[in-house]
Amino acid sequence: MKRWVIIIVALLIVGGGLWFWRSSAAHAKAATPYRMGVVDKGSVQTQVTATGTVSAVTTVQVGSQVSGTIKNLDVDFNSSVHKGQIIARLDPTSLQSSVDEAQANLDRAKATLAQAQRDLARTKDLFDKKLAAQSDYDSAQTAVDLAKASVEQTQAQFDRAKINLAYSVIMSPTDGTVISRSVDVGQTVAASLQAPTLFTIAQDLRVMQIETDIDEADIGGLKEGMEATFTVDAFPDQTFHGQIQQIRYAAQTTSGVVTYPVMISMSNPDLKLRPGMTANVTIVTAQRDNVLRVPAVALRFRPADASAPSRPEQAERDTTHAVRDTTRAARAPRDSTAAGHGFGGGGRGQGQGHGRGDMVGGEGGGGSRRLSTLWVRGKDGKPEARQVKVGLNDGNHVEIISGEIAAGDSVIVSVSGSSAASASSSTSRMPGFGGPGGGGGGGGGGGRR
Repeated sequence: MKRWVIIIVALLIVGGGLWFWRSSAAHAKAATPYRMGVVDKGSVQTQVTATGTVSAVTTVQVGSQVSGTIKNLDVDFNSSVHKGQIIARLDPTSLQSSVDEAQANLDRAKATLAQAQRDLARTKDLFDKKLAAQSDYDSAQTAVDLAKASVEQTQAQFDRAKINLAYSVIMSPTDGTVISRSVDVGQTVAASLQAPTLFTIAQDLRVMQIETDIDEADIGGLKEGMEATFTVDAFPDQTFHGQIQQIRYAAQTTSGVVTYPVMISMSNPDLKLRPGMTANVTIVTAQRDNVLRVPAVALRFRPADASAPSRPEQAERDTTHAVRDTTRAARAPRDSTAAGHGFGGGGRGQGQGHGRGDMVGGEGGGGSRRLSTLWVRGKDGKPEARQVKVGLNDGNHVEIISGEIAAGDSVIVSVSGSSAASASSSTSRMPGFGGPGGGGGGGGGGGRR
């Protein structure tokens, strides 16, 4: 009896092992070695991101043209002022003394002139009667001329002293809001070398601007009048809207990177935005809606056993462009790059915003429309190439202009399982494809031919 039990148990174990082996083999045969992506319809857009500082359109620094001690302050931080309003006064004691002294000098000069004129009249009367010499008459005339010049000089000193006294009363040069006050009552103001800043007045805080620096690679895609959106840390859940007001020609070079100032204007009716806030700006440079699109990573996939491009000149050109765009991306500042991300062989990397246009390998850019290759699973389960013409590339999706692909199709985006490493290594050796870390990455942006 025990013998039969042992035989039955052994048969059950052998049968279970055989069933498990067949089930595992069938599952392995059915499993795909590739990760797939879906071709769909949607929006593709390229954009430039940067940071800037919020400021008033016009900011006036109010100083003092004369030295003295602050006697009164009639305004404070956040005070609204209008043009001609008195905002501060200096102690006028010293300045008033200068006026009084200049007045006394002027009176003395006038008295001297009157005496010289009387002496000239007497000398002229004697000269007419031939009782005075010509030299006496000339000396009397010279004394009158010198006295007149002295009067004019002291008059100018007197006028300047009165003007300096008037400068002791400091008035607002414009309508606006006081955003900064640099002095207190009793503080001495020294204006001997340059006018010290007492107040900073923003002309109108209901209209603000952002000054941001855009990299030279991205500046070509911007135009005055383009819409811009931005956020500030004070209101992280709110998106503000602005418009490019001015793109300045004055280039700035920092660590070998050339940037251009871009001024973005926006309204601030509720005064939420304050001068000095840091703005994270996004400017959409191109957008396509309801277009056929494919995941950008699919353009960077290439099977390990795939042959090289059939046209040698195309391969050489692609390699040259890839090297050029990689060099440009290395120079690009972090605060002014297009929001494009390249993927290569399972890795991820960032590319320059205005790449050279959607070549084989999916470099970033929106203007070029050369042929690229997508790979789908054939009937035998092996990768099958499909030629497509691509358009705009935002780093996540690429616009499909035309080609052997339709909405709903599945495309290969990478190799899964143990084959991923070898496929990634093979991909990184092809022109225009990035390896781990996004070596060949291409970002969004308006591509150029």
